[in-house]
Amino acid sequence: MAIQAILFDAYGTLFDVYSIGRLADKLFPGQGDALAALWRAKQIEYTQLRTLCSTYKPFWEVTQDALVFSCKKLGLNLDLDAQQALMSQYAKLSPFPECLSVLQQLRAQGLRLAILSNGNSQMLEAVVKAAGMQALFNHVLSVDSVQKYKTAPEAYQIGTDMLGTGAKNILFVSSNCWDVCGATWFGYKAFWVNRAGAPMEELGVTPYGQGSSLADLPAFVEHEREHS
Repeated sequence: MAIQAILFDAYGTLFDVYSIGRLADKLFPGQGDALAALWRAKQIEYTQLRTLCSTYKPFWEVTQDALVFSCKKLGLNLDLDAQQALMSQYAKLSPFPECLSVLQQLRAQGLRLAILSNGNSQMLEAVVKAAGMQALFNHVLSVDSVQKYKTAPEAYQIGTDMLGTGAKNILFVSSNCWDVCGATWFGYKAFWVNRAGAPMEELGVTPYGQGSSLADLPAFVEHEREHS
């Protein structure tokens, strides 16, 4: 079936969560990369644990909890000023350099574009606005409306409900392999942005498509639409 819309993950896919490491390194010299990596890992882990145990907290709070833990784990003295500075970066994370051009190309192909993210609405609105991308998306969707994080089916259902079409007509794009697996299990056609050249998770999933950056997406979509 033809691709009618594209649903993007936000953090790690459109916006570089590890770009926060630059500020982290100024605050904690020599520890920026380690903090950024552990913070992201705990952030994802906490969303999954909270969904498994039905103990939802908004993503902003989960992100803050993950930051506090990560600093404790690394032995870093996180005072209130440093905490506020690091958290505020989530409102202005750097988009990957190819993002704007790719989104414009996809819009020119007549596709509806949307974001489906674990981020709560205020976080997403801020980061999309800071990147100047507001006009490129038909919808910016948060799992906050169902209070379950991806990979819960209820989270992915938000996309089909809002776009008003079946999962097989939607291409779900993420750089997070676990998200690609969850989206595929739900029924989406999933495209993996595998920037790190990582191996596929051993979960019995084959992505519908794959590229090394978002720049590979427009040609892939055009080919699929021509041959559908």
